[in-house]
Amino acid sequence: MKHRIVVLGAGYAGAFAAGNLARRLSPADTEITVVNAEPDFVQRLRLHQLAAGQEIEAPKLADVFAGTAIRLRLGRVTDVDPERRAVAVADAVGGGELGYDTLLYALGSHGADHGVPGMPEHAFDVAGRPSALRLRERLDSLGRRGEGGTVLVVGDGLTGIETATEIAESRPGLSVTLIARGELGARLSAGARSHLRQACDRFGITVLEHTSVEAVEASRVLCADGRVLASDATVWTAGFAVGPIAAAGGLEVTGDGRIVVDRTMRSVSHPDVYAVGDSAYAIGDNGLPLPMSCASAGDTGRQATEAIVGRLAGREVANVKLNYVANHISLGRRDGILQMVDDAARAKPKYVGGRKAARIKAGIVSISLWATSHPTFCLPRRKLRLAAADASPANRVAA
Repeated sequence: MKHRIVVLGAGYAGAFAAGNLARRLSPADTEITVVNAEPDFVQRLRLHQLAAGQEIEAPKLADVFAGTAIRLRLGRVTDVDPERRAVAVADAVGGGELGYDTLLYALGSHGADHGVPGMPEHAFDVAGRPSALRLRERLDSLGRRGEGGTVLVVGDGLTGIETATEIAESRPGLSVTLIARGELGARLSAGARSHLRQACDRFGITVLEHTSVEAVEASRVLCADGRVLASDATVWTAGFAVGPIAAAGGLEVTGDGRIVVDRTMRSVSHPDVYAVGDSAYAIGDNGLPLPMSCASAGDTGRQATEAIVGRLAGREVANVKLNYVANHISLGRRDGILQMVDDAARAKPKYVGGRKAARIKAGIVSISLWATSHPTFCLPRRKLRLAAADASPANRVAA
């Protein structure tokens, strides 16, 4: 029987890794299935642009995987049972169960509410395509009203900064406020922070620093210092969190639910499971946990692919570099910041700003989309056969 590889999630990490596995492993020995809730590839790096009103390409996953022999299963993962090597999937016709011999967990993350009352009910986010589209419709409705409106962006991380500047540039009739828990751009160098402040001034963005939001209501937010801020659309960008599926399944996870993996992205508790992207708690070459980011998704996805291919084919597992070298921030369509970081993830003094940084960020986004849409490009054409020990796994669960 064939060795069944099931990939959960078709974001940047999952889609690229699945294509790589299909290109490198012989279909005579392996069967690869990708489970994803949506039929399209979502450019998460550009969801703030989608929310602001721009048209963002969303390739069909069926087209992405065309010619790879990958099976695409559209549905939502509801449960993982690593003891039985089974995954439960819910879909439009009721769903079912998939058995696996090797599992690649790439379900990613969603917006973290941090337990703030009213956030799930009243706030918008750009962590997924459906939520970004809901925000877009809300902003459209404010525009149709013809009276302007107030948009509060809560959170001054990279996503919050990009979202606030994108909305302010694309929809100049709206009043945008960016709420920062500490100093705006605290993780940036002094020069980059100054550049960011100038950009916010240019866009007319009001910045409230050292401000914490304690509750979100339909038309306002309540701050810890007693202030009440009116809001026609509250956008929550205060971090990301992973779902509870891995923890509920008994995999070893961190306190925030990420799967603990070794240097090869293999679960430390269940050797048949690999985790990549935001779902993985992976230690980089600098000894620090890799941040949730597109760059980390690429590195962890490549490392997991090397490990799965190497172990199944009886070859030495190659190590991929796990380095986080820079933060790339778009400030609308014509401005940006490229902030290099050192081995301790601290900002270096020098940075690149302006149109050059914007072009670099746009290039990174374009390359990420192209690489994901062409997952087998430039890979060796000779497909590897599985080692005898892995050809007939035991304890199978019927698909």
